[in-house]
Amino acid sequence: MNLHRRFAFIINFLYFGLILLIAYAALKYALPMVMPFVIGFVIAYFLRRPTLFLAKKLPISQRILALLMVLLFFSTVGLLITLGSLRILTVLKAIITNIPGLYHLHIEPGLRNLFSAIEAWGQTLDPALESTLSDLSTRTILSLGDSVSSLSVTAMGVISGGAASLPSFFIKVLLLVISSFFIALDYDQLTGFCMRQLGGRSKDLVLQIKEYVVGTLFVCIRSYVLIMSITFVELSIGLSILGIRSSILIAFCIAVFDILPVLGTGGIMLPWVVISAFQGNFARALGLLIVYVIITIIRNIIEPRIVGSQLGLHPVVTLVSMFVGAQLFGVLGLFGFPITLSLLRYLNENGTVRLFK
Repeated sequence: MNLHRRFAFIINFLYFGLILLIAYAALKYALPMVMPFVIGFVIAYFLRRPTLFLAKKLPISQRILALLMVLLFFSTVGLLITLGSLRILTVLKAIITNIPGLYHLHIEPGLRNLFSAIEAWGQTLDPALESTLSDLSTRTILSLGDSVSSLSVTAMGVISGGAASLPSFFIKVLLLVISSFFIALDYDQLTGFCMRQLGGRSKDLVLQIKEYVVGTLFVCIRSYVLIMSITFVELSIGLSILGIRSSILIAFCIAVFDILPVLGTGGIMLPWVVISAFQGNFARALGLLIVYVIITIIRNIIEPRIVGSQLGLHPVVTLVSMFVGAQLFGVLGLFGFPITLSLLRYLNENGTVRLFK
């Protein structure tokens, strides 16, 4: 009996391990290849409800309305992305071209003051250190100046290299638009064909997964909007106390940036702290650092609780799944892993599957 249980355990372990390996390979390698079509299906799905609503109100064919809705969607999104991209590129170009000037005007004087203070402190310890520290400070400032100048050139090269990949990007966008039109046009036929290939139990499982994932996705969006709002309020209060001009607008931009899993608030706040310190404004640098630490602590406390409570997961489980998902699949894993665990919990509780006790 003992031997039989061990064999059963090994077989089950290999079975689920193989499933996980196939799922990982599909998400890591196969999904990026068909991503335009997946996104096209998602767009068609979310445009389905307003299309049906308008079809009941207007004497227009449902297929024509579906095409018009897709056209309106891409026209609006394309216009917003174009205007936003032009604005971002203009700001980036101005920042990159002005990096050397900003360094010589703001950072270099702060560095010289810092090294002067270090030299004076070294002279009190040993007068022989003064010449060594002076030579070190001069070399450091010259080296940083050369690095900043080369950074500007490198940044422009990166932008030029990104422009070289635009043809591939536009091909994917074109496939996305075309697939969205065709899927929206024949949504019932395509989904009906796929559902007819499934048996009764499999069909029920797919429908349960669809309903739960769609509902959970909206829950996740609502949760992160709440987190972003809390971060925005904290930043607004902190920056206003520090006397930062346009604190509300800056807080909003940082709060939106905070959604990114790798950069987050630190991607803006920490460079700001360093620049303020180099400019000799140590009070502002310390204040910004305190604001950043407070926001980071609160974010790490509330994020697992808010997202976990909405998904029905323990905060520790949510935190682990978000970290592992981000490490394996980036942004997709950050959101997808908690949703997947929540789905498995839901299916296990209603008896559809039996994964754990």
